[in-house]
Amino acid sequence: MQEPFVRLSLAFAAGLCALPGYDCTGEPGMPAGFTRLEQLPAPKIVASAEAYPGGRHDAGNITDAAPRTEYSSNSKGTNTFIEFDFGAPVSVAAFRHVDRNDPATITASELTFLDAAGAVVGTVPVRHVNQRGGVTCAVLPAPVTARRARWRVTGLGSGHGTVGGAEIVFLAAGKRESLPGGATLEVQAPQLAERAGQGLVRPMKVMVNYPYAEPVTGVVRVAGAEGRLVQLQFGSQAVELTAPAAESEQTVRVEMEVGGLTVARREAALKPVRRLEIFLLPHSHNDIGYTELQAEVEKKQNRNLETGLRLARATASYPEGARFKWNVEVLWGVENYLRAATPEQRAAFREAVQAGQIGLDAFYCNILAGLCRPEELLGLMSYATRLSAECGVPIESAMISDVPGYTWSLVPAMAQAGVKYFSFAPNYFDRMGGTMKEWQNRPFWWKGPDGKSRVLCWCPSRGYALGHLIGDGEALARFIPDYLVELENNSYPYDITHLRWNVHGDNGSPDEKIADVVRDWNARYAWPRLTITTTAAAFREFERRYGDQLPEYSGDYTPYWEDGAASSALETALNRASAERLAQAETLWALRSPGPFPAAAFQEAWRNVLLYSEHTWGAHNSISQPDLPFVRDQWKVKQAFALDADRQSRALLAAALRRGAGAAPVPAELDVFNTASWERTGLVTLSREQSGAGDRVVDDRGKPVPSQRLSTGELVFLARNVPPFAARRFRVEAGPAPAQGAAKAEAAALSHPEFKVRIDERTGGIASLFSRDLNHEWVDAKAATALNDYFYLPGADLKGLQRNGAPRITVKERGPLVASLLIESDAPGCKRLQREVRVVDGLDCVEIINTVDKLAVRAKEGVHFGFGFNVPDGTVRLDVGWAVVRPELDQIPASCKNWFSVQRWVDISNDRLGLTWAPVDAPLVQVGGITANLIGSQTNPDVWIQHLQPSQTIYSWVMNNHWHTNYRAEQEGPTVFRYAIRPHKGFAAEDAARFGVACSQPLIVAPAAGAVAGEPRLELSSRKVTVSAFKPSDDGKGWIVRLFGASGRPEKVNLSWAYTVPQQLWLSDTGEQPRERAGASITVPGWGIVTLRAE
Repeated sequence: MQEPFVRLSLAFAAGLCALPGYDCTGEPGMPAGFTRLEQLPAPKIVASAEAYPGGRHDAGNITDAAPRTEYSSNSKGTNTFIEFDFGAPVSVAAFRHVDRNDPATITASELTFLDAAGAVVGTVPVRHVNQRGGVTCAVLPAPVTARRARWRVTGLGSGHGTVGGAEIVFLAAGKRESLPGGATLEVQAPQLAERAGQGLVRPMKVMVNYPYAEPVTGVVRVAGAEGRLVQLQFGSQAVELTAPAAESEQTVRVEMEVGGLTVARREAALKPVRRLEIFLLPHSHNDIGYTELQAEVEKKQNRNLETGLRLARATASYPEGARFKWNVEVLWGVENYLRAATPEQRAAFREAVQAGQIGLDAFYCNILAGLCRPEELLGLMSYATRLSAECGVPIESAMISDVPGYTWSLVPAMAQAGVKYFSFAPNYFDRMGGTMKEWQNRPFWWKGPDGKSRVLCWCPSRGYALGHLIGDGEALARFIPDYLVELENNSYPYDITHLRWNVHGDNGSPDEKIADVVRDWNARYAWPRLTITTTAAAFREFERRYGDQLPEYSGDYTPYWEDGAASSALETALNRASAERLAQAETLWALRSPGPFPAAAFQEAWRNVLLYSEHTWGAHNSISQPDLPFVRDQWKVKQAFALDADRQSRALLAAALRRGAGAAPVPAELDVFNTASWERTGLVTLSREQSGAGDRVVDDRGKPVPSQRLSTGELVFLARNVPPFAARRFRVEAGPAPAQGAAKAEAAALSHPEFKVRIDERTGGIASLFSRDLNHEWVDAKAATALNDYFYLPGADLKGLQRNGAPRITVKERGPLVASLLIESDAPGCKRLQREVRVVDGLDCVEIINTVDKLAVRAKEGVHFGFGFNVPDGTVRLDVGWAVVRPELDQIPASCKNWFSVQRWVDISNDRLGLTWAPVDAPLVQVGGITANLIGSQTNPDVWIQHLQPSQTIYSWVMNNHWHTNYRAEQEGPTVFRYAIRPHKGFAAEDAARFGVACSQPLIVAPAAGAVAGEPRLELSSRKVTVSAFKPSDDGKGWIVRLFGASGRPEKVNLSWAYTVPQQLWLSDTGEQPRERAGASITVPGWGIVTLRAE
């Protein structure tokens, strides 16, 4: 970018008068003629230095006439070169180079021209402008006739060796003209009001485009005013002029003279200057492990916070608006800082927050929100509520950076945490569909699925990466005029806008020059006014002035980047299970009270769950250089978040099951706990050790219950009618299991009282699933897939789609309680594929257990399981946590439609019947076909699905390595993917929600101790409302109950308690503090969250 109205510096190899090949005779300073330079056709690239890996920076980008695409060598520095072939001898008179929009700039290069035989016919040095995106034009001393040209970098502008360029153009000498009448003027008059004495003037930037070889002196002026001399040389130059500022629109004419004759003119309409305020939000983008190992990033962000505090103190006496403020993008760094801070540092931090010098934003990390379980999503802001209480300042805003797309559930989750404002600043160009095209600088209200919650959303220009693109300090002043033109061209309607100011790359340090730049700008210009501020302050002022004028959108902003989680499918499945297990462990603590609630231990476990869902999966070179120690070490840390959460959640669950003081163990008896808010029946699995007494199980009335010893040696039994938030007691006895049940497996078929299943002996998929009661076949014979078919896609071309080898089908469990078939086969991309399909007499679903034993493959690949359901005219509904989404109908503009991130269930129903499908371990689904085949960098928004056609075919996308950075290059070993299919009559959202929870949060078994807690600790009066969380409060003084309107309709509900009955009931939120008294009857909005505190 250029300095405001300072002449653009151009570099020339030559091009002065008196050089051979160009006629410079005539009157002094005036050539006898002007040679127009004309662009040659783009030559063929025949050789080049190795490009930076990943496919985004190939040499061909430099001749594609698309300045946003670039060539970068793989850190070759002064060994960077490109060799061009013109196809035939051509006369080359000039050369034009556009540098990368990156710190890796060029100071010098060399052109070598060769004839058809390869002999050198000329060598020309080129001096470059050494600017990000800088344009270098070079007129050769004389035209050279050559077949080929070799361009080589000879000087670097920084320490970066990833040099190259955005564009290279060669030009030939065209026709001779007596005057340079082909020169053109472009007038830019951005909405600037500059102080001049006691008044204001309008600065104008006049771009002179001069396409001639011969230099000459010209004069550029506003008609009737004094002119400015300009040395015209091939290329473009900027000239600064001014016009009086006016309160009404005026037209000015700009002229250029050469030799006393007017050769170019342009009129421009100047509108009155608007009184615009630009809020600047300094921050650092937190990439936890992308640029350095996680521990080093932590140190960096600690230093960034210290620097922000120092700059705020140093500029405290600056004029209002120029005083430095630091926005903490996410709170991960704050927690780390405060953990190690001295008392003095903690006090200084609190004072800075209270003074508005440090702005706190609510998210713990830059999250892949589509991965988050419902309670995990609330946990994203739980630290914010604790920090807010410590600092005595409400945290009303949230930032997210880099990540495009966010689950609809985020809106009510933010409302629960008191967040009103959402500054989202995604990656501005890659794998984000139409995000920037649709939402850049278009603030809106995002309404939650409950119809009540909403947040003010605003995506700034260039997302979070403006400082990455233009540089720091004075670069902002150079950018503002262009930004003002951009706002005007886009008819931006508001007199407030905001920009993220994140410089020095990801995890970059604060801009120590920005306060001076803002101070000096505001001293020079009356408008626009620049103001350094915090997220909440900027949004609060914007809402005050324009909140009632903003459009409102309701729907899912379906995320894009969650697809990378399938590059580590095993850990992703572990993390999903850990979040569910933690929620169950909290509930068990509320039911059993085995001791003081270990809030800190739960917070640490939830922290690890969140950090696995955080958007930084791998190092910047995880795909291009996967074997580097740095890349491997970074992944070990990332992987440890999932492994630690798994270990911690299991330990906390075990601790919750410990018997309380004075509760004596009851030999050979077991308690089965139901952590849900409704009565449940489920299959309980006992290990050999737990079931050593025998195969017979009796209930608390001594009545035998269905049981079966499995082929694995485990004992299973059916626990019927376990009360909500309570337990039933069972005893394992000597003797055989009772012959109860009608589940049966034989050959390639399963039989169950409610349905029949038949396996396709050619593919191993489910060829038939027939409901006896509904008299309906659930497999669509016309679909491209049966149920649970395996598909492997190498690369992106669907013509290459591959299937598994011939299956071997055996009976694994014969019944009568559990019957299952095992389908084993070879499969592309795998060492082995194993699929188990099973039914349980007493449960109304079909269960699927797929084990993919993955081969390590670095070539791009995707693994899918297809489900072609027969539900004529069925509507697809996706559970996304605190909301239910119908593709197309419940999506806001720029949402991803190639894939969806699902929590516990997908339902497909028509008016008569339907089914609910639970993808327990794998979050990614595709609707209608395999549409997840966009590989590597994707900068074109048009390649993404714009409109999704209705379909009842679902594909579970379980594994991939599609990315070019960040995510994993390969995965290896066995990973289990479980599914369950439950046919039903008409759709009832609350039934789907219950089924999803039952699949993800099983009944819990523990050795019996003391008296059984058989009476529900808590009951709800309405089955259409569910309890998402029931836990002791973190302060140990009450219980937290979170209600969810699972039916999608408003419901009134009463709570009934057993044992210790709370004396007071309060409405609360994520902070768990009492907010206002709750009545005896609680109204829960459809898809709404109500948090209660009972004391």
